Amino acid sequence: MDDDDAVFKALADATRRRLLDHLFEHDGARLADLESLADMTRFGVMKHLRVLEDAGLVTTRRSGREKLHFLNVVPIRLIHDRWIDKYRVGPASALADLKRELEERP
Repeated sequence: MDDDDAVFKALADATRRRLLDHLFEHDGARLADLESLADMTRFGVMKHLRVLEDAGLVTTRRSGREKLHFLNVVPIRLIHDRWIDKYRVGPASALADLKRELEERP
């Protein structure tokens, strides 16, 4: 599996996206902090964090007995630059703008 595949796989799950959103707001979160976000066991959250770590989206650092989790935005930016940004220009962008405008009308 290449790096892009690992990032897409990691982002495909709603629980993992929720964990990333939390780390965006509260970088350096403990496992106990992240457990409260998901309706699952501690081991379930740890499995999700492992997928995020394998994709390079989360890094960790030990602080005493605790393990702190930090967001790494670089893989998301690389996905953006490679797969998303190029589709913003031209006809696709104009159609997306038109769709958004039509949906905002009463």
